Amino acid sequence: MSQIKQLLRLHRQGCSIKAIARTLSISKNTVKSYLVKLQTASFNTEELLILEDPVLESRFHSGNPAYKDPRYIHLKGKLEYFSKELKRVGVTKKLLWEEYIASFPQGYAYSQFCFHLHQQLVARKPTSVLTHEPADKLFVDFAGKQISYTDRQTGEIIHCQLFVACLPFSDYAFAIAVPSQTVSDFLYALSRCLEAIGGVPKVLVPDNLKAAIIKADRYEPEVNRSLEDFANHYGMAVVPARAAKPRDKGLVENQVKLLYTRVYAKLRNRIFFDLATLNEAISEKVREHNQTRMQNKNYCREERYLAAEKPLLSALPPKPFELKYYAEAKVASNGHVSLLKHFYSVPYSLIGSRVKVIYTRTMVYIYAQGKQVGIHLRSYSGGYSSTKEHLSSQNQAWLNRSPEYYLERARYKSEELHRLFELVFQQDRYPEQLYRTCDGLLRLSRNTDPEKFSRVCRVAIENRICSYKSIQKILENNMAIHLEEESPEQSLPVHTNIRGKEYYTQSTINF
Repeated sequence: MSQIKQLLRLHRQGCSIKAIARTLSISKNTVKSYLVKLQTASFNTEELLILEDPVLESRFHSGNPAYKDPRYIHLKGKLEYFSKELKRVGVTKKLLWEEYIASFPQGYAYSQFCFHLHQQLVARKPTSVLTHEPADKLFVDFAGKQISYTDRQTGEIIHCQLFVACLPFSDYAFAIAVPSQTVSDFLYALSRCLEAIGGVPKVLVPDNLKAAIIKADRYEPEVNRSLEDFANHYGMAVVPARAAKPRDKGLVENQVKLLYTRVYAKLRNRIFFDLATLNEAISEKVREHNQTRMQNKNYCREERYLAAEKPLLSALPPKPFELKYYAEAKVASNGHVSLLKHFYSVPYSLIGSRVKVIYTRTMVYIYAQGKQVGIHLRSYSGGYSSTKEHLSSQNQAWLNRSPEYYLERARYKSEELHRLFELVFQQDRYPEQLYRTCDGLLRLSRNTDPEKFSRVCRVAIENRICSYKSIQKILENNMAIHLEEESPEQSLPVHTNIRGKEYYTQSTINF
């Protein structure tokens, strides 16, 4: 019970000031001051005894007298002005105090001036206590200070960025060193983080770095396209912290401060010669940090994470994430699009139009009018990747050329042309030359009467003529008819003018 209530009860019972002071172990002057306030304020004792202790004390204690000081009343009117001036370039509290004391010499000293100004600034920015659900959010950030390793060959010190993440419910931490804060390194660190915690939370809360956010906005920030692809792949949402509001992810900010002591400081005297070894040491120190018992709690971060958070995380996708890149290209007259000095085919009907290209480290995807029109393996050779189905019938025929292809076409025309093509391919010549010879003969077969061309083929086969120009001349000069009409060799007629062998063996010729 409040001593004020006891004092009032003893006074109502008729006890003297001395008796009340002795009973409550307070001075007589204190008892007198309370009784004087009771009489001057005309308080009703019965009503006062009903009040709660804090309310009762406020009736007798009017508050801090400092806020009734004329100096405070004068300063209070200028606090709004001072808070605005502090936002201007080069303006400090010291400068404002000098101006204040010059205009009001009997004002506060510098320490009290800063105290009241600080109170004003704090009151304008009240904070709230954030509650976090298990497996709900993942806070991520980069540490402000770099960590480094030494190049074994040159002795050069290579500075790296430290990626830090934590699950706010359990405060379970993760850290990894990466070469930079680029998109690829940022997403690599994120994927390693999700693998380390063994699941996927519902929401990712990054800072407003360029690798995550293209344009910061309080209400609808523009998220980097690659980070969107990453979030869609893992099935989580991206809700970035407000710009210049580090308290939105205060727990990961606090993790960075802790890791300065528990990682940076403990590794300061060790020398690492590659990034992998450095990350092994960082992982070991972070594990010790997660297993350290927290202040005013009877558990560590890892225990709380394993017990209440890890079972609620979503499962990791079966395939790892591949960073996607986006480009637009125009389809060339040969039905291919150019991407980083290599060419990929699309359907020939899209020649001259523009298409969208999405490519990863291993694959290339091509889209036109919202449909996928091509898919290729990524190539770094600088040549052509063509799909036969994308080419026109003429181009497909050109790519399908082979001895078997021409022999089949010749068989479809006539048996004589098929035998002639067999004779053509028996030559020991460059295949391209033989294909052109066959193309020429096929053209002759289309422009010539079939019976006449079959006769020419028979003549060419009998005389082993394989040249396109020779066969063309036979056609132009109608030589096949004359050659076929020539009678076969006939024996000499029977006659008596016969010389025997004796005629040719005699040494002296007798006529």
